[in-house]
Amino acid sequence: MKAFVFPGQGAQFKGMGKELYDSNPKAKELFEKANEILGFRITDIMFEGSDEELKQTKVTQPAIFTHSVVLAKCIEDFNPDMVAGHSLGEFSALVAVGAMTFEDGLRLVSARAKAMQKACEMNPSSMAAILGLEDKIVEDICEKIEGVVVPANYNSPGQIVISGENEAVKVACEKLKEAGAKRALLLPVGGAFHSPLMEPARVELAAAIENTTITKPVCPVYQNIDAKPHSDPSEIKLNLIAQLTGSVKWSHSVENMWADGAKEFVELGPGSVLQGLVKKIAPEAITSGKQ
Repeated sequence: MKAFVFPGQGAQFKGMGKELYDSNPKAKELFEKANEILGFRITDIMFEGSDEELKQTKVTQPAIFTHSVVLAKCIEDFNPDMVAGHSLGEFSALVAVGAMTFEDGLRLVSARAKAMQKACEMNPSSMAAILGLEDKIVEDICEKIEGVVVPANYNSPGQIVISGENEAVKVACEKLKEAGAKRALLLPVGGAFHSPLMEPARVELAAAIENTTITKPVCPVYQNIDAKPHSDPSEIKLNLIAQLTGSVKWSHSVENMWADGAKEFVELGPGSVLQGLVKKIAPEAITSGKQ
């Protein structure tokens, strides 16, 4: 069985999607549609923009989403048995399997990015990658720290990203290193994604998601919030809303997909981060990607 997986924020690179735009008329049409919906030429930033421009959340998220979805739409034999996306990638996955239209998905992603950016500006916050500790140890230490700091991304065994208030994240990093973490590395992100500090963004996005038509996808979507397969549109909506303040259970999602029969994982989107994570979670899996 074949699973398609879609990357999240951080996978972007200068020149992403340009080859596709230049060589495939269908891709070019979709990229131009994205420019029209967003009201600015995101393709100019994707193809020729600086790293700083690409790093802005309001640019990064729609850029990665558009690139990933265009790749899926340009595969003639796109027939997944299951899909999943990492954080933002969940929206790409849902559009790829027909649960929502490209136009609606892009509008939601753009609204999500702006709401997250706004929430970041309201609460100075950060994220840090923790390497070499068991999940339970990270969870227990975060729970005992004063202030807001939580596990945000369960990326692979021994790799968790924590998220929260600046001081709480700093203290947590020190405590986690004392507990034996190989590394506790602050990440160059705008704020505390997938933490309670994203509550203002969750509230803002909830209304937009509720007003978006979501239909039954052609195959199950393993969603971040519980790592389980979903096909019911009402469940998908609730899980998308909860995702903003909840943790990304990527490791658990891949484990469940593997247990449910996925032997090949194909990453659609910029970079190859997810292929590397899949190999750590399910070493026997076949991995490949298109970017």
